[in-house]
Amino acid sequence: MKDIDVLVVWPIRPDQMAVLEQTYRVHRYDLASDVEKAHMIDSVGEQIRAVVTTHGGGFEKSLLDRLPNLEIVGCASVGFDTLCVSDCQARGIPVTHTPDVLTDDVADMAMMLLLATLRRMLPAVDWIKQGHWVEQGMMPLNTSLKGKTLGIVGLGRIGQAIASRAEAFGMNISYYSRAKKTDVSYKHYDDLMTLAKDVDVLAPVIPGGSATQGLISREVLTALGPDSYFVNVSRGSVVDETALVELLAQGAIKGAGLDVFVDEPNVPDALLSMDNVVLQPHCASGTFETRAAMAQLVLDNLAAHFGNKPLLTPIQ
Repeated sequence: MKDIDVLVVWPIRPDQMAVLEQTYRVHRYDLASDVEKAHMIDSVGEQIRAVVTTHGGGFEKSLLDRLPNLEIVGCASVGFDTLCVSDCQARGIPVTHTPDVLTDDVADMAMMLLLATLRRMLPAVDWIKQGHWVEQGMMPLNTSLKGKTLGIVGLGRIGQAIASRAEAFGMNISYYSRAKKTDVSYKHYDDLMTLAKDVDVLAPVIPGGSATQGLISREVLTALGPDSYFVNVSRGSVVDETALVELLAQGAIKGAGLDVFVDEPNVPDALLSMDNVVLQPHCASGTFETRAAMAQLVLDNLAAHFGNKPLLTPIQ
């Protein structure tokens, strides 16, 4: 398949990149300057049959329009709101992503954020480092998970994985979705405001994009109340981040655990000084094992396409 040209908009893991370069004729768009990118597309745009990218790298329609013979896009991410999926599909170009392989790591991150936030792990570390334990004795009490209700917005693969972990900690599970699921016994809500009012922790586990932008609105966040928490491992765009910051600062929400933000890698300054917030740099799937599995799935989808076999994980 060395005669097949692949454009790398954003690289996958090194081992899988090496296989990609051994298997195909690879063009490193990601390493080129803006001038070099324009020249590259002028030179080989008509030859490109596949694009490899990630959620962070994205894939814009302006680039798609310059690839007249593109056949497939492989994205190393479960989310695809940074890709021009509908434009690709309108041209009959399948777009693949990497669901399932990152489910457990993302669910683990959600639980880590939940535990660290409610049990105030980072302030406890500071309590020791700053000498407060010696000078002032035990730090103020924190909050137990057992008996609390976790409200999950979107009960897909990752949402269900989070729910099973939370149950093991003695939490009750409720969820919001447009349709009630028949394979779970958790309490279902078809009204997001009501869910927010009834839970102790609200966790959106939904894709980004225009359909979910700002779904967790100021009104929903306010409905949570001053004794409740917010955990987000989905996308920063699904929440009104300005409202979240203001409500946290006012004590209208007790705390938050956040892995994602609206303008990554830029995090609102106000969050950096809050001791009731636990922050992570969008790394829920950031383990060697999962990122390698995601990269391999990109390769497997390309191999399936060019081998005239069914794609493993196409976006429907």
